[in-house]
Amino acid sequence: MLKNTRLMAITSFGIILSCFQAQADDKMMSSQDKSNSYMQAEKAATSEKNADQPKADQPIDMTKLSEAFGNFIGRNLQSPGLKFDMESLIKGIREGAEGKASPLTEKEYEEMMAAVQERAFKEMSETNLKSANDYMTKNAKVTGVVEVVPGKLQYQIQKEGTGPVVEAHSSPKIHYSGKYQDGTVFGSSEEMGAPITIPLDQTIPGFSKGIVGMKEGEKRRLFVHPDLGYGTTGQLPPNELLIFEIELVKAHSDDEKAGADASSTEDDEDFYADDEDDEDNAATKKTDEAKKTVTPSTSTPSSPKIEQVKPATK
Repeated sequence: MLKNTRLMAITSFGIILSCFQAQADDKMMSSQDKSNSYMQAEKAATSEKNADQPKADQPIDMTKLSEAFGNFIGRNLQSPGLKFDMESLIKGIREGAEGKASPLTEKEYEEMMAAVQERAFKEMSETNLKSANDYMTKNAKVTGVVEVVPGKLQYQIQKEGTGPVVEAHSSPKIHYSGKYQDGTVFGSSEEMGAPITIPLDQTIPGFSKGIVGMKEGEKRRLFVHPDLGYGTTGQLPPNELLIFEIELVKAHSDDEKAGADASSTEDDEDFYADDEDDEDNAATKKTDEAKKTVTPSTSTPSSPKIEQVKPATK
């Protein structure tokens, strides 16, 4: 099936604006004041929401609404490699709305559409790969461009940094934007409203290799060949060359350190807990064994069964 041509929106972290201000205000207000404030805020939000919604008895221009809906459909038909015949498409919509039969059965439609999409995907992959190869070859000759992996990964320093250096397997905090050759942006930290922490072991090879060695405060432009990018997988166009603008905020983010400390604390707690469990188990075992030495075996009353007490294994 044809891959989506746009990177899906980055998962939202949630809106937390004004959280700290709200906490400060809470400390200054009495319980009654807070109750009144919340009621007023809720009432204002409800009024605003209702004002934005069209009333049921409000006149609606169905001509414009129909045209807008058609425009929406048309914009979503702009898939690379798929060129629909617009007149036939409009005819199909009209006849479908009238209840007329389709010129293809459902099975025929699915098979034909799958074949067209597969062919378009293959053509796009080949075209983009050739374009990426040509771009990397020419870009290698540009002043200031450094090749990390010949023909596959390059970078150009836009601003020197002076702080700590990013190491492999770390989780630096960065500002970034990613775009295609034509300048179309497919993702950025601006969408998050703040710099983001990137675990280098969980991203594409071109990005993780290209960011290693950056110093805090540095701005770098990465050029990633599809072989070190997403290739023909993921949500981006197949074999698309990627260009990243990166600003390093922190070589080792606080999130990474906090995670390591938390893991270390949990390990220590587990260690001591295991020791305590071992001691408890050893004591219990000794008690059980002691009982066995004074309890005659039911099978041979004249010969009490005495078992050796073994030390607990830690």
